[in-house]
Amino acid sequence: MASSDTEKTTPKRHSLFTNHEISMLGIRSNLVQASFSYERMHSPGWTWAQLPYWQKIYKDDPKGLSRVMVDNMEFINSSPPLYPILMGLLLTMEEDHVDPVTIKGLKNALFGPMAGIGDAIFWFTIMPIVGGISASIAKNGNVFGPILFFLVYLFLFWSRMPLAHLGYNLGTRAIDVIQENSTVISHVASILGLTVIGSLIASYVKMALTIKIGAGNTTIDLQKQLLDKIFPNILPFAFVFLLYWLLRKNISPIWLIVLTFAMAIVMSAIGWM
Repeated sequence: MASSDTEKTTPKRHSLFTNHEISMLGIRSNLVQASFSYERMHSPGWTWAQLPYWQKIYKDDPKGLSRVMVDNMEFINSSPPLYPILMGLLLTMEEDHVDPVTIKGLKNALFGPMAGIGDAIFWFTIMPIVGGISASIAKNGNVFGPILFFLVYLFLFWSRMPLAHLGYNLGTRAIDVIQENSTVISHVASILGLTVIGSLIASYVKMALTIKIGAGNTTIDLQKQLLDKIFPNILPFAFVFLLYWLLRKNISPIWLIVLTFAMAIVMSAIGWM
């Protein structure tokens, strides 16, 4: 009885687009940053990706097509890997001719949460992990390292198709899903990503003192016999946190790169590292 009531209250909407067209929406979203603009950021590519679909919706309404194009050429900046979900969601609203003010407000409200989720999952978790593993493999002369990195990128490329279907099929129901899970997803992904990046510090940041203390035959290797016994990899740990502290003090990353090069040259010249 409950299921029949649900069917009556939430009838299945008629779709204007085929499954192939929705899949192509995901593929087209890969080129969002191909027309990157500092004035409008992602909006030129965002508009291009959805233009054929708007043309189909507003084929008999030139003013409606003009309006939706103008609305989507405003400044847009979020997480491109998750754009297909947003595009699919907003496409259902355009197809149902929802009030443009509502669509515009929802779009702007979702860009922030989607950026937090997408950046945490893709750039702070997946790519650092895959990059670290691939670099470790490639470092040993194994060609599978770069191949692995390419395969993951290829997977992310094709994964936009099911994401577009997800956003389109969920429609406005996706709003509740995003709002309920955005904080948890971004927090968990950030923790995992920062943990991986922290472990990479010990693997890829190499610093060791060459100073020996003592006289004659009695000398102590400051690095091996003292620092490594107390806290292995303490120098890379301390240097990374020094750079982090300087970043928090609004020191430009360019100056931090210069500092790193200068320190490496000076310490090597005087024979301390």
